[in-house]
Amino acid sequence: MKPRAPLAVAALLVVCTAHAADIYRWVDENGRTQISDQVPEKYRASAKRLGDSRQHELTAEQRREADARAAREKSRAEEEAQARARAEVQAAATASAPLGTRAASAAGKPEASEAAVCNDLRRKYQQSQDCFEPYRTASGGIRAEAFDICGPPLTDPSHRCGAQVLPRP
Repeated sequence: MKPRAPLAVAALLVVCTAHAADIYRWVDENGRTQISDQVPEKYRASAKRLGDSRQHELTAEQRREADARAAREKSRAEEEAQARARAEVQAAATASAPLGTRAASAAGKPEASEAAVCNDLRRKYQQSQDCFEPYRTASGGIRAEAFDICGPPLTDPSHRCGAQVLPRP
């Protein structure tokens, strides 16, 4: 066991013991420190009593406070999960909306034509591809440092906009 492991075991025994008991510590023949409420016969002479586990039991008020705190944390976690789920649904709905509708709804801007939106998507995709190109390996993979420099790769907009290719400058 690592040096902190016996302390963790002792803390676990002290805190989690359902029945109050005396806790003992001793060193076995391998030089390892052991902690338990039951001492083997051959170590009884060298075992040291650490204390009574009853002193670490929670009062009824402490249990109620802990239960209330756990309920608050659970409620908060559930609210955060619901908010994330709503955001994902909203993002999916926005992504599946027609391009003209998305462009019109974005921050109250005037409606942009689908062609202009698609041209912008294609231009950004091509810039992303150009940035990643020097980092491609012979097997087609991408070296890790490319993501630090180029950011996440953009997806090909042809599934949304059709297979039009922008002319290179």
